[in-house]
Amino acid sequence: MTKIITLILFFVASVVSAQSDFEEGMQDALTAWKNGNSKEALTKFDQIASVEKENFLPNYYISLINTLEAFETKDRNEMKLLIEKAQIAQDKINNLLPDDPEVLVLQAMIHTLWIVYDPMANGRQLSSVVLNIYKMAEGISPNNPRVVLNKAKFEMGMAQYFGQDTKPFCEQITKSIQLFANFKPKTNLYPNWGLDRAEEALQNCK
Repeated sequence: MTKIITLILFFVASVVSAQSDFEEGMQDALTAWKNGNSKEALTKFDQIASVEKENFLPNYYISLINTLEAFETKDRNEMKLLIEKAQIAQDKINNLLPDDPEVLVLQAMIHTLWIVYDPMANGRQLSSVVLNIYKMAEGISPNNPRVVLNKAKFEMGMAQYFGQDTKPFCEQITKSIQLFANFKPKTNLYPNWGLDRAEEALQNCK
């Protein structure tokens, strides 16, 4: 009996230790990213992802960082490379959580990057795909601020392209800012980004 109890206690201690190591590593990587050291962050996330194969968070952030950097770069070759890196990590989290709204938003953003990269080749094919993904995410989590924000930004971009009124989408961006104020992630490691992008997008509405 004593041996059984000892084994159980050892197992519990091992699980707790592994969770602590994971959380500490993730926090270090997130801190590096927030401090502007994306390369260091990506290295840390990649190391964690190689061990935590069933946890979507490390690859989520690998995909997110590459995606956001791809939106910022003006170099087409670099943009293509970043999109491809994002999709490699994205494929892994798509398999783990195909119906998670955070995962869906990120996939829609990657598709949007391909439209930006080559509108003539990809615009017609991928625009409907992106809209369907956002509608799916909205159906699952209508009050997720990243769902509301990124869907509105994409629809606003389409409206601008076709010379249509963008006011309804500006209203949705305002709504997303209100949702950010009340949003509580599942843990301190879960996605909680986007408020700055919402505020920037709202400024462009004025």
